[in-house]
Amino acid sequence: MDYKEFSESELNKLIPIQNDFKAEFKLDDFAHWFYDADVEILRLYNDDNDEVFFKYIPIGTFSLTSKTWMWSWFNNYLSEKNKIETLKIKKFGEENNYEKLTNGTFPSDEYDGWEFLAISFEILKGIGTYKINLENLEYYVLIPEQVYADGNSEVKKMKQKKLECGNHGYRRPAFVCQHLDPETKRGFIESFEATPDMDLEDEEYFEAWCDDCEKIRVKYNGWNEESEKFANIKMVCENCYFEMKALNNS
Repeated sequence: MDYKEFSESELNKLIPIQNDFKAEFKLDDFAHWFYDADVEILRLYNDDNDEVFFKYIPIGTFSLTSKTWMWSWFNNYLSEKNKIETLKIKKFGEENNYEKLTNGTFPSDEYDGWEFLAISFEILKGIGTYKINLENLEYYVLIPEQVYADGNSEVKKMKQKKLECGNHGYRRPAFVCQHLDPETKRGFIESFEATPDMDLEDEEYFEAWCDDCEKIRVKYNGWNEESEKFANIKMVCENCYFEMKALNNS
């Protein structure tokens, strides 16, 4: 069987399974999503009383800018340890001479992504699939099982290290002075040059303050009781942080 016949066959098999999966968990009813690469858990939710958790395996990504697909086993930026499972797909491709399953990255489209999910579902097994829509990227994941919040140490770990933002859902916390907001330019000085989605070391956070705070910091030779009192640092989510940064750099 050539690749086109095989991929279409697997996609046709996945469609009714995926429809049942979506219906069972009412996936279309959830307004928000969040995933944690450290514990490999996807959370779909409306609020703390209306949520569902799944284990996930990252299959690959489709770039909306470069129009290319990248398999997870080839992607050095993905930190999920279970991405090694996708090497089984590569091995299957090598055994059957399916080039799209063996090349790490190549020109593609979003339709390929669903075919790759269907093939992954057949090889790795699971209960469903999901596509996470990022800003310039579509992230395709396989769902092997549901997990439950009660008594689950991984879910607890995920929630403890994240801040729930009313606008952006669960995100990493960041710290800014009391004067910074998403609407007014006041300068944006960082403790280090930060970029969205960058990896942070333990106990390392995004931190920024305005021009007036910088003047006070210099006046008092750094951060101390007086300069910190003026800054009155507040906690925001990382998305809010980078919105403020973008505003002040525009």
